[in-house]
Amino acid sequence: MQLNFLKRTFISPLLELLHDSRAVGIILLICTAISLLISNTALGPAYLSFWTKETHLGHLLPHTVLHWINDGLMALFFFQVGMEIKREMVSGELSSIKQSILPIAGAFGGMLVPALIFTLFNKGTEYAHGWGVPMATDIAFSLGIASLLSNRVPLALKIFLTALAIIDDLGAIVAIAVFYTSTIKFIYLFTGIGLFVLLLLLTRFKVKFGFWNFILGGALWFCFLNSGVHATIAGVLFAFTIPINKLDGIEHALHNYVNFLIIPIFALANTAIIIPAGFSEHITNKLSIGIITGLVIGKPLGIVAFCWLLVKLKIGELAKGINWKHMTGLGLLAGIGFTMSIFISMLAFKDSFTQDISKMAVMVASVLAIALGYAWFKFFIKEQQ
Repeated sequence: MQLNFLKRTFISPLLELLHDSRAVGIILLICTAISLLISNTALGPAYLSFWTKETHLGHLLPHTVLHWINDGLMALFFFQVGMEIKREMVSGELSSIKQSILPIAGAFGGMLVPALIFTLFNKGTEYAHGWGVPMATDIAFSLGIASLLSNRVPLALKIFLTALAIIDDLGAIVAIAVFYTSTIKFIYLFTGIGLFVLLLLLTRFKVKFGFWNFILGGALWFCFLNSGVHATIAGVLFAFTIPINKLDGIEHALHNYVNFLIIPIFALANTAIIIPAGFSEHITNKLSIGIITGLVIGKPLGIVAFCWLLVKLKIGELAKGINWKHMTGLGLLAGIGFTMSIFISMLAFKDSFTQDISKMAVMVASVLAIALGYAWFKFFIKEQQ
């Protein structure tokens, strides 16, 4: 009887939460609110010092708790993203030119226009290097809000949003690797590339996939960590070496850990921000306006404009049941930039104050995008039967 009570009261609701596509976005919002609240109370100094506490595990490994989260745990997040990209390229929405041309165009427009808008506001300023911050769409958040809207968002539109966000993530990964990389240590970089090639060869010659693949994957991460190229790139590269028949199993095993442990911890650690005096002044400076405008206006403008152009040129076509009102709503939801945008903020700016202002701008933009996207579908899109 006690077991049935525990199952009914705790276990069943927990399992239901883990399988609810809306849960990740809701948990991220809760974690962000908790982190901001604690940071701006008397507990703030102790809370912030916890994340920046030295770990003393050796100079070749991450040296603070925050560093371990952003360079270590987030490599697993990028590993999952990489597997999603590979699966879509092999058998999903990105597996053929015909299927992928429209989401590729939308993603490209949704990265280019926000970056250009940010640059217009910040060209020649100390913030100019942050053009990559408003480029990214948060997959978990955007799909979570789409799920909250139920039948107002057609299945075809959710698939399109997934494909677009995956390409968007790939673009952000390339930007991190090429533009947000510090001094290169070539001995580590070339060793890492060698390990990547070895892992590809193991897959190519159908060597039985096993524990040693993960050992080599760990070594790949270590080499990239010390190469100057951001360590999380190793997660994506390792994902591309996973055999197709192993993708579903590994993704399933990682899914809950990444979505309900790693991403919430990332949110707690990276939104530990003391809101400065004169908040309204900081949130209306060129840096903040560039990020907010890029995500909230640039994203839908770039996505819809590039897709419309391809449809007009008869290079691509909208899926059955999707119209331009749907695409506008999708563009608004794509302005939710939370996880990847905050991550790029950490790489684009060196001083913590500028990082914090950038993160707050991302959060404001994401809340606006959630509100606008939700309102658009609620008031302008009829619920499908």
